[in-house]
Amino acid sequence: MIRFLVSRQVLLIGVLLGTASPLTAQSPPYDVFPEVEPPYYRVRYDAAERSSDQKSSELIFPVNYTIWIPPGVNTLRGVVVHQHGCGEGSCKSGLTGAFDLHWQALAKKHDCALLAPAYEQPQEADCQMWCDPRNGSVTTFEQSLVDLGNLSGHPELASAPLALWGHSGGGHWCGGMVMIRPNRVVAAWLRSGVPLLEPNPDRPGIKPHALPEAALGVPMMCNPGTKEGVTVKDGRFAKVWPANLQFFQTVRGRGGLLGIAIDPLTAHECGNQRYLAIPWLDRCLELRLPSEPDGALRTMPTTSTWLALPTDTTAVAAQDFDGDPLQAGWLPDETIATLWMQYRKDTRVADASPPPPPKSVQLQGNRLRWRAEADLQSGIEKFIILRNGKPLAEVPTDGTNRFGRPIFQGLQYSDTPTQPLVQMEFVDQSAQRGVDHGYSVVTVNTVGLKSKPTQAGPALGGD
Repeated sequence: MIRFLVSRQVLLIGVLLGTASPLTAQSPPYDVFPEVEPPYYRVRYDAAERSSDQKSSELIFPVNYTIWIPPGVNTLRGVVVHQHGCGEGSCKSGLTGAFDLHWQALAKKHDCALLAPAYEQPQEADCQMWCDPRNGSVTTFEQSLVDLGNLSGHPELASAPLALWGHSGGGHWCGGMVMIRPNRVVAAWLRSGVPLLEPNPDRPGIKPHALPEAALGVPMMCNPGTKEGVTVKDGRFAKVWPANLQFFQTVRGRGGLLGIAIDPLTAHECGNQRYLAIPWLDRCLELRLPSEPDGALRTMPTTSTWLALPTDTTAVAAQDFDGDPLQAGWLPDETIATLWMQYRKDTRVADASPPPPPKSVQLQGNRLRWRAEADLQSGIEKFIILRNGKPLAEVPTDGTNRFGRPIFQGLQYSDTPTQPLVQMEFVDQSAQRGVDHGYSVVTVNTVGLKSKPTQAGPALGGD
């Protein structure tokens, strides 16, 4: 069964996917997702009941798929997928992935939707039952695009190209999708997780993937933390680096378009990786999305390639590389290579462009509300409230973030906004009654650049 949630109503629509279990209420932490109304849509699939002799083609966990569709787009060109990792905490973080303003900016630029799955995997359950897409998750994923396309009036979702980002088990899932759906994937960013291409005797429950020729033309980036086996050789995640290196040597050794960007600061947490991942995916989308609707993905150009050895911090143009290019990570061009080198040094990816100014700033009484789009390069750190041209307050008041740069929406372990979602509003408790104050709002991105102020107008339609 599928449960559709849209416009704050629950619509029960019977759609059979194999043997479906009865609809049941969700339980924590999977019952805390934000409500949806357009341009957000959600579908939920109950777990399939699998008998002992049943094939592994049906998903044994319930799953929600939430999608954001850029307002005003007539025909979607693709889908940016933000896939969380394994365990209850990461699954919970997937509930807000589609609400991330920074990832929305990437999707909107290319007329793409932003999709965030959220699997309801109990903490001790086998993550392979969803992070290997062959175990049923590819079936529900592709069905969700059909159903979300029908809900949103965008049936092109059913066959749209995919730009994939995944953390941990989500990286395994994204890499697996490249192996089984290479002709549909624009690019894949694999944060701290890769699929196996050879059997691992230490993990016999993980079925290796075959590496098809078509997958070699899909740009991919491995993005482990340095404390996952690079500089820190022990601990829970020490085997991440050896797995990444083995995956890299196999794919790159056959000429695949694969790079490695080691995070110099982190272990398994995502840190500041989005400030490289988003520009990298932006470049891949620009070069690979079909020129015409329903067209094939374009071949990634390789004439401007830069190369870097896996553990180096310096990249060079391919023609200047001294060594075997198939032992070096692949980067699409000089622009991305420059960002990559900044990231490899200290993750302080530079940005010289100020963010877009806020929109629709409205004042009713002493309450300000506004809307804003994130800076594609650097997202949003905060907003500054001006009263009569002078700084009055900042939103949020506490801009800390233990996983990386301070972000307006906060950041969970799997690179998604915290809950409850931070609202774009401010109440001026110090406003004097009977005195007209002029208000404006400024957006500040995560490198500290400010937008032009947007003046507040009267609220429309009441509070």
